Amino acid sequence: MFYGEAIVEIHNAFVHNYGLLKKGLTMKIERLMVRNVVTLKMDATAHEAVKIMNRDRIGCLVIFHNGDIVGILTERDLLERVLEECKNPKETLVSEIMTRHVIVGSPNMELVEATRLMFKHNVKKLPITQGSRLVGLVTVTDIARATSVDHETMELIETLSHMHRIDAAATP
Repeated sequence: MFYGEAIVEIHNAFVHNYGLLKKGLTMKIERLMVRNVVTLKMDATAHEAVKIMNRDRIGCLVIFHNGDIVGILTERDLLERVLEECKNPKETLVSEIMTRHVIVGSPNMELVEATRLMFKHNVKKLPITQGSRLVGLVTVTDIARATSVDHETMELIETLSHMHRIDAAATP
């Protein structure tokens, strides 16, 4: 099964469970979200960001400036904007490579709303805010778990989300 097929499986499971949600079985995002979100200032370097992401074994950092969310830095951002372009991670600032247009959700959103928002904007990570305050983060993997995606698809999602760790372990 390929990554695209996994996304289709998640969507299909979601659609199936959406029928259950419409019958009154709902879930608020606040029940699903990770509350201890790791953040970073926009003047940090890509190298500092990678060290934090590796230390905490996470796939993104929410970027702040003067108390406001100004971006999100994902593994994909690092791959495309640092490694692929052969930039020096110790000299490249997070502000140069982060995704600036951050799509956010609220803790009171229903799971179905958050999933639609993520699919609409093609994002895998959704910071959750209450007012202007960051209160959590939900990922496609979190939603897959909550919508009871079958075991094989869940394993594929986990493998894909940790692919860089598998490749790194295989390299001498």
